[in-house]
Amino acid sequence: MASPFVVLGKSVIYTVSGFSTLYCTLKFIGGFGRCEDVSMEPTIQHGDLVWISPISVNFQRLQKGDVVFCKSPKSPKAIICKRLIGMEGDTVFNDEKGYEEYVDNGQIWLEGDNKDYSIDSRSYGPLPYGLIVSKVALRLWPLSRFGFIEPGKQPANLNEQPAKLNEL
Repeated sequence: MASPFVVLGKSVIYTVSGFSTLYCTLKFIGGFGRCEDVSMEPTIQHGDLVWISPISVNFQRLQKGDVVFCKSPKSPKAIICKRLIGMEGDTVFNDEKGYEEYVDNGQIWLEGDNKDYSIDSRSYGPLPYGLIVSKVALRLWPLSRFGFIEPGKQPANLNEQPAKLNEL
C-alpha cells in the first residue's frame, strides 16, 4: 500500500503536468475566444464563440484579409477583433481621414468590417505586429453559422483610392 505522501506527490505532479499541458495548448496551438463588439458584423457577430490560433502569428504566416485578435492600442488589457487590411510596406487609403497612409516595417493596418461602428487603424494608425494575439480560424457558436472564417476580399490595388459614387 502506497503512503499518503506518495499519493499526494503523484496527484500534485499530475495536476501540474495537466495545467502545463493545457497552458501550452492554449498558448501555442489554439483556444476559444468570444467577439464582444459589432465592429466585425456581418462576418462575426457580437457574442460569437470562435476558435483562435496563434500559430499563423508566431510563424508570421498571416495574410491580408485574415481576421485577428489583437491587443487594443488604447487599452492593452482589452482584446479587439479586426480584419488585417495592410502589412508592412503597404500603402492604405484611410477613408476616415481622406488620404493614403504608409504601413512601416513591423506594423499592420486593421479595420473592422462594419466600418460605421469600428474604431480601428483609420483612427489610431498602423499598429505594431507584436500586438496580434491570434488568428480567428473557425466560428463555433452559434451552430447555425458554424464554419471557417475565410479571408475577406481585398482591393486589387491597395494604392488606389476607392471609387466614389457620382452625385446627381
